[in-house]
Amino acid sequence: MKNPISEKVQNIKPSGIRKFFDIVSEMKDAISLGVGEPDFETPWHIRDEGIYSFEKGRTFYTSNAGLKDLRIEICNYLKRHQNLDYNPFTETIVTVGGSEAIDIGLRAMINPQDEVIIPQPSYVSYEPCAYLAGAKPVIIDLKAENEFRLTPEELENAITDKTKILILPYPNNPTGAIMEREDLEKIAKVIIEKDIFVMSDEIYSALTYKGKHVSIAEIPGMKERTILINGFSKAYAMTGWRLGYACAPEEIIKQMTKIHQYAIMCAPTISQYAAVEALRHGDEDVEKMKTAYNQRRRFLINAFKEMNLQCFEPYGAFYVFPCIKEFGMTSEEFATKFLEEEKVAAVPGTAFGQSGEGFLRISYAYSLENLKEAISRLEKFINKLRSQ
Repeated sequence: MKNPISEKVQNIKPSGIRKFFDIVSEMKDAISLGVGEPDFETPWHIRDEGIYSFEKGRTFYTSNAGLKDLRIEICNYLKRHQNLDYNPFTETIVTVGGSEAIDIGLRAMINPQDEVIIPQPSYVSYEPCAYLAGAKPVIIDLKAENEFRLTPEELENAITDKTKILILPYPNNPTGAIMEREDLEKIAKVIIEKDIFVMSDEIYSALTYKGKHVSIAEIPGMKERTILINGFSKAYAMTGWRLGYACAPEEIIKQMTKIHQYAIMCAPTISQYAAVEALRHGDEDVEKMKTAYNQRRRFLINAFKEMNLQCFEPYGAFYVFPCIKEFGMTSEEFATKFLEEEKVAAVPGTAFGQSGEGFLRISYAYSLENLKEAISRLEKFINKLRSQ
């Protein structure tokens, strides 16, 4: 019998995140600090709109690009928060989560052997999506001493005549790093000079704890080179609603829509109606959740200082990325031993690229009570390691 499996797909490694959660789900009294999902429920008024849409029988396909009202509200939101002007009818598409936008954005733009630059550590989907689109992924290893920000020198050194797209993953998962306007202006200069495009994944844009989030599309000369990706999962605690969006130049959105209409048809209709409500009346909900995340963030950073565990201060998303190199173990060994001995699950930094070696991703999308117990167990664990 012929091998039924694609060699290309077979060559992709499974996600390094899932392994630990399969174990922890079977473990009594275990605490998981690994899932990148808000611990808040979707705000009631958003759920209520979803329920109302069911009751009204709004269960039909929408247009391929998404509900007209939702695309209008997405563009209103970007104007309100980033002062960006996008056309809701020609420069906007609603997708099944931000992940689909990444996938179809790359497929719409990549020719065989084009290079896609991916700074790491970063979200696990970028590299396989680029590979499946036919691109050659080019990895930039971000450095802790730069607070995991991408520098213009690192970018320039990675660019060749085959470079097509830079993926810009800020605020960053797993590190919590951000890029401020000054950083983006330096990057933009290289991008324009070298004539490449940017896929800016801004799914955590609402969760920034140092000033206001700046999109690279705001930098002069960059909007026409940028595919801006965002969604509802993180800011509005709507992970299971599976809804994201992309805004980009018309010629790119047109091709993304073509792939989307053949592969997906449209994003979930009920979710789209709920998202309209989120964008119109959800800013206060986001601020409340952001305040709670920031309290937890500060708690963790202070706790690490007290136990002399090295960790740069992250100002975005809901992750911290402490360094565990002093213990002479790989990230995977440390995470496995920590789970086995103290029943706390965290994600090895290497799940997000080889430059994550020596680090651990800890999510603070959990209650303060759970975080305090987990940190107590972590302190006990590292004190034991230090005394050996």
